Amino acid sequence: MLESLRLIFSVASLELRKTFLARRGLWVYVLAFAPVLLFAANSIYAPRERARLASLSAAHPQSTRAAMATLHPGLLKEDVVREIGEPYAKRSNRRRIGPDRIIEQELYRYTDGQNDFRLFFIDGRLMGMRKTDPGTLDEDLLIFASIFQFYFLRLAVFFGCAGVFMNLIRGEVLDKSLHFYLLSPIPREWMLLGKYLAGLFATALIFTASTVLQIGVMLWQFDHATIAGYLQNSGWAQIAAYAGVTVLACVGYGSIFTAAGLFFDNPIIPAASVLIWESVNLFVPASLKKFSLIFYLQSLCPVSAPADSTMPAPLAALVSVGEPATILTALSVVAVMTTLILILASRRSRALEVNYTAE
Repeated sequence: MLESLRLIFSVASLELRKTFLARRGLWVYVLAFAPVLLFAANSIYAPRERARLASLSAAHPQSTRAAMATLHPGLLKEDVVREIGEPYAKRSNRRRIGPDRIIEQELYRYTDGQNDFRLFFIDGRLMGMRKTDPGTLDEDLLIFASIFQFYFLRLAVFFGCAGVFMNLIRGEVLDKSLHFYLLSPIPREWMLLGKYLAGLFATALIFTASTVLQIGVMLWQFDHATIAGYLQNSGWAQIAAYAGVTVLACVGYGSIFTAAGLFFDNPIIPAASVLIWESVNLFVPASLKKFSLIFYLQSLCPVSAPADSTMPAPLAALVSVGEPATILTALSVVAVMTTLILILASRRSRALEVNYTAE
């Protein structure tokens, strides 16, 4: 047993350097850390926008949130100004909508110090109002949950694992170096497991670091008291949960793509099939959701991602909501699935042969 472990970790240590520094895998870092740049840009913009709105509110104190709540479409522009005062900015233009019909469009902007309100007028009547704000911690946590579940897990971690784990075998074939392993006195099952552990360590480290950095950069825009309150209440537990889900995603997707690299000459086809199945998980019946890895990963996320308000109505009507799996069930399913896939891949590795002239 100790000799087997020594062989496995010897292979893993040999593979780690190649996995981290492989030129064909550098794009994985771009996928992993792109969201960090997104949250960094927002953390720079949001405090400046809050300061701008607070300054404008001091100059226009009558523009309160309560006053905005009394407005409704159809009001005359004069009534709106009488109720909430002059805007801090306005813009108008004329638009021809027919041979002898010209309408005047106007945009009035107000603020209550925390939100920016845009009022749209046509021919002097209020037609609609849009509210934007720099974001609060609760809103940013929901945004993070959406990005984490719909981009990070489904795309970044998915394609990152595909690139790393498929290259464990295919990369050696392309580099014409796999025969060194096959000719060595190492059981092929141990060789495969060592390669899998190296890929798992690399992807888990890269994507978990990205997850923690995203949360840290997201919190950067808030004051010390807000950050401390969040961490003391549920922050540390949420950070640990997101990091754990990221590792589990690497565990599950890593086993799938390790097996795909062994069973298929062109692993792109099974990867595309898995991607499609994981992507349509939103729309399949609740009973079928349990046959996808993303269902169990989302069940373990500490914050549920809100529904996409921009989704077209026909698609929104097809969304199926299922009861999330319990923590024990989700962990058990991922562990059992990974173990079974690795056992099948190990058996396939016993018959592994390489013919470089066919590649």
